[in-house]
Amino acid sequence: MGTLCVGIGVFHLALGIASVPGEGSAGATVDSRERFYGAVFLGYGLAWLLAGRRSPVPATAVRLLAGVLLLGGAGRLLSLAVHGRPQGFQLFLTATELVLPPLYLWLSGADEKAAARGRPAATR
Repeated sequence: MGTLCVGIGVFHLALGIASVPGEGSAGATVDSRERFYGAVFLGYGLAWLLAGRRSPVPATAVRLLAGVLLLGGAGRLLSLAVHGRPQGFQLFLTATELVLPPLYLWLSGADEKAAARGRPAATR
């Protein structure tokens, strides 16, 4: 998750509006916003990487990061309701942002529980 988000963040930071299908003529304001959000998403990915490198992986951090992703998916649903259907890839991203967080929330405490039982999560 972290590596993917870092890559996406770098992509959007570097390309600005050229990284978003259908936004090529949006102008400097949208480009500025896109690059800012790219940097924020890069930081989000780094937060996932930092959380994943800890042992045990902190459930609170995973829950917080999953919640942020779920909130992003909810924002896309709001946009869908207000402005209609976006480009197809954006619909795929919306589905991903709504499906992955519950999975992460469900798995969030596994590493801490395994460590409390005295065995690494990988051996469960």
